Amino acid sequence: MNGIIEVKTGKPYSIHVGSGLLARAGELMTAVHAPGRVAVVTDSNVAKLHLPALESSLMAAGFAPVPHGFPAGEASKTLATYGNILQFLAENRFTRTDVVIALGGGVTGDLTGFAAATYLRGIRFVQIPTTLLAMVDSSVGGKTGVDLPSGKNLVGAFHQPSLVICDTAVTATLPKEVFADGVAEALKTAVLRDAKLFALMEQGAWNPHLDEVIGTCIRIKADVVEADEFEQGERKLLNLGHTLGHAIEKCSDYAICHGHAVAMGLAAVTRAAVANGLATQELSDHISNALQNNNLPVLLPMPMEKLLPAIASDKKRAGSKLTLVVPLAIGNCTLLELPLQEAQEFLRKGA
Repeated sequence: MNGIIEVKTGKPYSIHVGSGLLARAGELMTAVHAPGRVAVVTDSNVAKLHLPALESSLMAAGFAPVPHGFPAGEASKTLATYGNILQFLAENRFTRTDVVIALGGGVTGDLTGFAAATYLRGIRFVQIPTTLLAMVDSSVGGKTGVDLPSGKNLVGAFHQPSLVICDTAVTATLPKEVFADGVAEALKTAVLRDAKLFALMEQGAWNPHLDEVIGTCIRIKADVVEADEFEQGERKLLNLGHTLGHAIEKCSDYAICHGHAVAMGLAAVTRAAVANGLATQELSDHISNALQNNNLPVLLPMPMEKLLPAIASDKKRAGSKLTLVVPLAIGNCTLLELPLQEAQEFLRKGA
């Protein structure tokens, strides 16, 4: 069953969700862009799996796709890869009236979106996420960017897509661990806003409800983004699990992937909330059980003392303060703005 979710940001756009949409991508593109040349950025893994189908769909609708690839993985989410995409767009003489498609997971979407935000001071781009994580999270909301050696997503821009196409059928090609990455973000969303969604996912084995889960997560994120497009307040809640998660990624040299790191971060910040008297042990047990039942880790992979210094370079730090997202109950989380040292002390209790 296909559905359309409208996102009413400063630049509104539609998100199409359903099985088999990759074959209709060209047709859907005509709603936002007249047929002509279109840049397609993808990684080395996705190019083999899904680029031919996308190219066929685009050509059938009158588009002339010009592909550009880069090596798959978080290690490619750098200024160098971003620069290569800009050079590709310039060498192929793409203009402000053209459009670029991001075909892939979160790395591809973030890189391509940032290039689109800055090439010629901004051109249109379309998100076609191919991972569960990108569908439920990173393809929606207009956050784009790259990593620096000092930390994750430290360079970027807000640049909303013109269209998002989520073909839920392509998740069948994902390795088990990559699929679980997306489950972590979906569970995070459920903890934030939707006890019914959490109950559906808690015991695992919810795959028959895949389209429903993806659609619900997208609607929740769209609502938050509409209320706070540039992350001045409420949108910070979407960072639940991410302060420690990003530190885990950085300290592992990105050997631990994003969703698994977020799962550990979510479990740890909930344990910290219990230890600091803000949540019940029952809540922590529910969240840990949900993560484990969905093939996700809950224990930190390294000592907390190794992670705490990395938190100091978190992009959500404002001056000497850091905003932590803390769960109080399923569907109810709060923002705690604390001096950095107090934030580190709060998290230390979740080890």
